[in-house]
Amino acid sequence: MISMSSMAQDPMEDGSRVILPIASQSCVLPSAPPPIPDSPSKDDLLMAQKGVKGFQADMEVYRACINHDVLSDELSDGNRQAITNAHNYSVEMEERVAGMFNEAVRAYKAGLAKD
Repeated sequence: MISMSSMAQDPMEDGSRVILPIASQSCVLPSAPPPIPDSPSKDDLLMAQKGVKGFQADMEVYRACINHDVLSDELSDGNRQAITNAHNYSVEMEERVAGMFNEAVRAYKAGLAKD
């Protein structure tokens, strides 16, 4: 789990720091699925596809968790910025995982074309 609370920055306009609210700090950022072999088989891709889908579902749960209280009047501007940062990081992480899967599919198709 990555703690975004350690990423405090310069104070926001309201004087607050960019720190996840306590409730959001308990949200668990999922780990990426295992790497896919450089020359994947069809079975490797099917297993990876299940892993990617599970990872995406876990990311939805994570984002719902960190965004749960985003509209609360009790949050500072810094808390909201930290939530936005954590949300954006999770989207970027999900895009990287999807990109790696797509690369593996292309590698599989390239291997088929050689045969």
